[in-house]
Formats: sequence, C-alpha cells, structure tokens
Amino acid sequence: MIINNSQQFLHHINTYRRIASVSVLLMLIYFSNTSEAQTETFCGIKNRSTQSGEKLHYKVYYTLAGAYIGAGEASFSTTLETYQGKPVYHVIGAGNSYKSYDWIYKVNDVYESYIDTATMLPMKFIRDVHERNNSMYNRVLFNHSTKKAVSTNGLFNIPACVQDVLSSIYYARNINYNQYNVGDKIPFSLFLDDQVFNIFIRYLGKEKLTTRTGTYNTIKFKPLLIDGTIFKGGENMTVYVSDDENKVPLLIETPILVGSIKVYLTKTEHLKNKSVIQFN
Repeated sequence: MIINNSQQFLHHINTYRRIASVSVLLMLIYFSNTSEAQTETFCGIKNRSTQSGEKLHYKVYYTLAGAYIGAGEASFSTTLETYQGKPVYHVIGAGNSYKSYDWIYKVNDVYESYIDTATMLPMKFIRDVHERNNSMYNRVLFNHSTKKAVSTNGLFNIPACVQDVLSSIYYARNINYNQYNVGDKIPFSLFLDDQVFNIFIRYLGKEKLTTRTGTYNTIKFKPLLIDGTIFKGGENMTVYVSDDENKVPLLIETPILVGSIKVYLTKTEHLKNKSVIQFN
C-alpha cells in the first residue's frame, strides 16, 4: 500500500492502531453494554468444547478494495492446572503486531484466566498489555460465594456467574445454540476494568462459510460491543464459529472507517471433539 501524503499517513496510523490490538479484538467478540439482566440458568454451565493442550492460532488482516494486509497474530492455549486446591483450565491469550508495523503501533498483549473446570467460572484473571508506549497490568481474584472480586485497584461487588474477558469466550463456546431461534439474544455478565457489564450476543442461525482456509458449517452471531473500546458500540461485527462441539471461532469481521478487519483461524491443535475444521 502506497502512502501519498501526510494526511493519508496519519489515517493509516489510526487504522493500524485499531488493527494492532489483535488479542483485544478476539476477546471482545461477545461483549456489549446492554442493561438486560443475566439469566440464572447459565450458572454452572458444563464444559463440552475444550481440553488441556488445545491451541488456537489466528491471523489479523486489514482489507481494502480486495487487498489483504497482514497486521498481527493472536493465539489461545489451554492447560490443566491446580489453583487453590481446585482443577482449573489455565487459558492464555496472547496478541502481537508484526515487527514491520511496530514502528507505527507496537502491541504485545497477554491475558490469562484460571477457570474452574467444574463450573467454568473464572477464579483468577490477569491482564498484562503493552501497546506503543503505554502499559497496563491488572490482576483480579474472584470469590463467587461472597460475590466479591479483588483487583489490583480494590474490592468490587460482582453478580452470580460473572465472567472475565477471556473466560467469556470459553463460556460462550459451551452454549447450546440449538435451543435458540434466529434473532434471540443470549445474556451473561462480564467483569472488565473493575466494572460489571451485562452483555449479550444475538444468534443469527447457521450458515455454510467459505474462508481463505476452507469451507465450513458454522454458527453465526453478532456481538453488541462495549462503546468506548477500539470499536464503536453496536452490531457491526459478525462472528462465525464451527458448528460442532468445539465451537471454535473461525472468522471475525468488522468494518472500520475505511476498509475492514478480518480475523481468520489459521491452525488448531489438540481439539477436544471431532471437528468440521480441516486445514489443507
């Protein structure tokens, strides 16, 4: 891509600032700022979709006029560990910009969640992000019995069955979408930046999807994003997950001011169940 003048140069810097935080993009795929209440039926959801050793790899592209420009990568790994005497899934989500773009907007983000294997509720969450010249670290310890969360910044009240930004993805992968009708909203609660958000996704049905890596049977939905993140609030983002027991996100796409962002699954390792995903 040729940058002809300073105004165009600044535009592309702003564009890459939006693209660069690839881990944030993947971790926001289910989030909104709606005030709709969480349904208690989702407490204690059972894990059917992931297992220790699972790894998911993604590539983030900026697209314009049919051109694809690789901007960064993200990965998610799951290991079985023990935390406070309980078996937990230790999930790590990491995202980074490519070195060729570091001079524009360098990103090196790591998120960690320790998820109770029995309830799929988070017990501990760590956010360690480094973007350009800014860094942020926050650790959250969840006590679901007392409905309290202790973060790096203080003590906070939380509702029943609250999720963190990373555990939410694994929670949503275990939802039985067959019980919903097209257009239904599926609510749950999120603790992020020391605040509670009551959030939902809108189920859009099932669809055959052809991507750069193959053709898949998918479940389609639109998340309502939290206003004030790297994207505006609303239903502009579309997410496709595999229509199998793994429910792995395959494609995430969203328009921006000029062009769009597309996030593709590029590799999987050690999936729990037989999958519709077959890479060449």
